[in-house]
Formats: sequence, structure tokens, C-alpha cells
Amino acid sequence: MISVHALRMLAVLFFTAWSISAQIVITNKNFSFGTTGRIGAAYSPGIDGGTARQINLKNQSSLGGRTDQGDYFDLLPAFHFKAVNANNDSTAIDFQVRLAFYSTNGTFLGNVGSSNINGLVTSVPEAFVEARNIVGSNWSMWAGARYMRYDDIHICDYFYFDDHSTEGFGIKHKNTSFSMFFPAAIDTTSANATPYSYENIITGYKSLTYRQRQVFVWEHSFKPFKRNLVKLIAEWHSIDGIHNNTDRDYPSDHGWVLGAKLSTDLVTPKPGSFNQFAVRYGAGVANGGDSGSTQTWRTYGAPDTKGRYTGAYSFTVVEHLLLNLSDRFSVNPYAVYIKSKGGADTNNKALDFYNREIFTRKTDFAIGSRFFYYAKDWFHILTELHYTERRDGTFSEASMVKFTLAPTIVPTAERGPWARPHIRFIASVARYNDRAVSTLYSPFLEQAGHKRFGTYFGVRSEWWIF
Repeated sequence: MISVHALRMLAVLFFTAWSISAQIVITNKNFSFGTTGRIGAAYSPGIDGGTARQINLKNQSSLGGRTDQGDYFDLLPAFHFKAVNANNDSTAIDFQVRLAFYSTNGTFLGNVGSSNINGLVTSVPEAFVEARNIVGSNWSMWAGARYMRYDDIHICDYFYFDDHSTEGFGIKHKNTSFSMFFPAAIDTTSANATPYSYENIITGYKSLTYRQRQVFVWEHSFKPFKRNLVKLIAEWHSIDGIHNNTDRDYPSDHGWVLGAKLSTDLVTPKPGSFNQFAVRYGAGVANGGDSGSTQTWRTYGAPDTKGRYTGAYSFTVVEHLLLNLSDRFSVNPYAVYIKSKGGADTNNKALDFYNREIFTRKTDFAIGSRFFYYAKDWFHILTELHYTERRDGTFSEASMVKFTLAPTIVPTAERGPWARPHIRFIASVARYNDRAVSTLYSPFLEQAGHKRFGTYFGVRSEWWIF
């Protein structure tokens, strides 16, 4: 008779063999994995306790430099499919997902355990399928949620022209595309709550319910000359009205966007130089964005007394330049100007959809540059100088001048502005004007108090691979 011990051993051997067999039958090799991120340690001696805080102005995110941006990293697994007749078909089919992790309130990612998620945010901002050159044609299509954004001012993490990162679908033929996006959010905590929700009373008590927006986007690119690329964009936004099962009326509303971007490849002693110039105008509910976001569907300001954004607008101009002057020097300057107005008649404050008083007019201006000195293949010295200002309503502007010194270790030994991964030693100091000091107009000042200077010191890594 077989003993109990022998039966247990046979069971272990069976499940082990089954597990090995199950792994062997996985034959899919069409898989890739990408990642991007920035993480490290920092210290702000001007704050009691030393906790590091971003020293840029509020409501501008990383305009003014991103070296003191908080911890984050993304993981990007992707699966790649082949057509049946793979040898004669140029169709490219991909499924990609993005897993994003970032910290809030200065909490470092490594300080957060599975039993304590305070300060750690996880999200899935991207999950989509895209098919390019379908059956060898010039047609492509995608559907899902994705980061639909292209050129950015990297040193400010500012995707200034065509950020349509949300859920939707699109179709493209050669250099012309049409997309539809369906952004939806219930947001009652931000300074400017966009008109995406309403108080539903159908169940007998109030509950916030999504109010869907439809965004139609047309984009076209062409090359008027050999080194120039022009991109045109047009958008139409529509929000349905809510008239039933609510204790107030939410009228329908709409908006539109027009924009143009010129990208020019520049001839310099070291290749890779360029100039980018963009102009964009959004009207009505398409007058977003704010706080470092450039998404036109993030409506800015308060509505008028009828709950509409008639007369609202946003005008943005961006200049971005990269000059690779030699194997020793590169320079990367930029300038951003934004003028926005909500739907309310006032130029100062008005009530939003949640009966809070918010600003309904603002002006942003930022100018700055990063300078690269390639001391050695593996050792670069980065410096940055920025000036930013923000004027809310009819008040005077809050402004900041910021200088950063960042000696950088580049283990790949690549001389260039895009060499990654690298490790930076960061020392930043900002000087605020009277308005910024008195209103605590930066994350640093909100914790440090009414101080003329803000400071930030850290050691941080940055990487990407796709």
C-alpha cells in the first residue's frame, strides 16, 4: 500500500511537472517593455523639518524647470501582433499599457509599503490597441486610452500644443488624422473644477454624476520646405445639457480650437538642433488648460450666470529652441505666454459649478534656458535660469527668478542633451517678489512661510527607454 508521504510526493511531482509544461507552451515572443521616470532624495533647508518642496510658482506645475519635480516612474509593457501573411504585409499591430506610479506630499516612493499607501498614487493612463499601415495601406487606426501628446519643452515637462491624453479612438491616412475623445471627470477639489459633473437627484438624494464631453479633433502635417514641418489642428467640443433629475439647469455648451506649429531642423556643428514655434487659440469650453496642463478640454475659469462659457478664451504662444553648438556645449531656451478668460463677465472672481469663488482670468509668462557643458563623456554640468510670473484676476503678478546648478553623471558616456540614464546633483534657489511672498504662491512657501528665497537640494536619477 502506498503511504501518505509517498502520495504527497507524487502530488508535488505532478504539479511541478504540470507547471513546467504550462510554462513551456507559452510561445509568444512578440513582447517589449519600456520605462521612464525620475526618482531620488531631496532636502529644503528653508522648511522646518527639511522636507523638500517644489520651489516653482503655484498653478504653473513645472514651468520654471522640472529638476525639483517629485518622484514618479512608468512601466510600459506592450504586445505586438503580426498579420496572417506576415512576410508580405506591413501591418503593425500593438497593444500597449502604461502603469504609472508617483508620490504626493513629498513622500518618497521607497517609503511607502503595501500596508501604507498614503502618498503613493497608482494609475493606468494608457491602454490601447493601434494598427498601422493596415493591410499594407496608408490607413491606421487606434482605440482605447492613450498618451496622445507629442513635442514638449522637456526641461519644463510642458506638452504645449497637441496633448489629447484621454480615452477615445482615431483614424489616420498618411499625414491627416481624425480623432474623437471622451474626457470625463468628477472633480470638486481643484481650483478650477471643469463642467464634467452634475448633482443627480433621481434616487432622492444628491450624487455627483458624469457629464460627458465629446471632442472632435482634425490634424494635418505637411512639409513646405525640406527642413520645415507644419502641423495644423482644429477641434470642436460639445457638452450635452442636463435638465432632468437635477435641482438646477445645466445648459449645453460648446467650444472650438485652432492652432499651428512650425518645426524647423537647424544646421549646427553637432546634429539634432531644432526650433519649434506654436500658436493656439481656444474658445468657449475649449479654453483649457491650466496648472501646467495644456489639454483644451480642461476648461478654465467660472461660467457666466447661465452656466455657460460663451466668450471664454485662451491664447497660447510657445517658442522652443535647441542648439547643439559643439561636443562641449548645448543650449535649450524656451518662452511661454498664456492669456485665459472664463465665461463670467468679471475679470476677477466668480462662482463655479460648486458655488466656490474662483479666478476667471489669468496671464502666465515663463522664459528660461538650460545650458549644457560636456566636461567629459561621462560628466556633464547642467545649469538653468528661469523667470516666471502669474497674474490672477485683477491682482498684481506673482513672480520668481530661479537658478539651478546640476553636475550630472552620465554612465553611458554620451555627449548630448538626451543622454539617459543619468544621476544629477541638484542645487536650486529661487527669489520671489512681494506678491508671491505675501500670498505664499509656491508649494515651498506654503510650507516654509513668508520667505524671500526658496531652496532645494537633491540627488536624483532620470531614465527612459522605449
